Amino acid sequence: MKPRILVISSANIDFVQNVTHLPKVGETVVETRTYGYIPGGKGANSAITFSRLGGDTVFCAKVGRDDNGARLKRLYGDEGIDTRYIYENRYAPTGLASVIVEENGDNRIIVYPGANNTMTADDVEEAFNCMPDGVFIHFEIPDEAIYAAADFAAAKCIPLFIDAGPVRPSLDIEKIRKAEIISPNEAECEALTGIYPDSVEECLRAAISLSNMADFKYVVLKIGRRGAFIYDRKNYFLFNPPKVKAVDTTAAGDIFTAAMSYAYMQKGDIGEAVRFANLAASLSVTREGASSSIPTLRDVKAFAKQVKEVGR
Repeated sequence: MKPRILVISSANIDFVQNVTHLPKVGETVVETRTYGYIPGGKGANSAITFSRLGGDTVFCAKVGRDDNGARLKRLYGDEGIDTRYIYENRYAPTGLASVIVEENGDNRIIVYPGANNTMTADDVEEAFNCMPDGVFIHFEIPDEAIYAAADFAAAKCIPLFIDAGPVRPSLDIEKIRKAEIISPNEAECEALTGIYPDSVEECLRAAISLSNMADFKYVVLKIGRRGAFIYDRKNYFLFNPPKVKAVDTTAAGDIFTAAMSYAYMQKGDIGEAVRFANLAASLSVTREGASSSIPTLRDVKAFAKQVKEVGR
């Protein structure tokens, strides 16, 4: 039976600008590369990932009562996602993210939360009526909604998976208290712990610091091209990703954490889950866009075979 995952997070429209180089202050650049409006948002990227990998996915989010909100709800429905807990706000627009992508695949993102900032604890409580097997959150929604999701999951003994971004000063991570996995990237790790994980030693220091903040069963640091670092309060492991040529790294972190959580819910093996997530995220960076880069389970399995053949 498919695991049911409740994703409580953000939904945005991404304005993606592909640039040859970033302009200096006061400089105007005429670009020959493309731009587009693409469905995005950390929560949406994760919900679509769960659904494409085969999960029974329920999405709790807030959108504006506007064309972008209606477009997003249609898209999620087409992806097989349960949208009954996607709420509309008539006073705030659907969230927008401005994504600048350089030729080497690196990206810079500015988010205008819009309706995402209006999610409440009541919205979250209602979404738990879907009877999930797991709950997945980001920090791209109000603190009130984050704490409520953690509290309801703990009260109902439902495993909680945290993609720890974006970090902001108002968020008190100790109020989350308990989670199965927390997974920040390098910048988020530094914001939470004051330690930048640029070596194995610093990864371990940061992971120990995070594990002391709350009852996190696993800390999984996303460390870019180096892969992922796992800490389970006793041991640590480093998992390197397959080598690929990156085209666009947008959403790779969202895809990694969702794929890891999905695989972990299937078998309960954190090592196998991270290997699977490395494959899914590595494949995604060879494609442009956010939701458009998310692979299906068939894609990941085929890619795994290619990697195995190359490694022989």
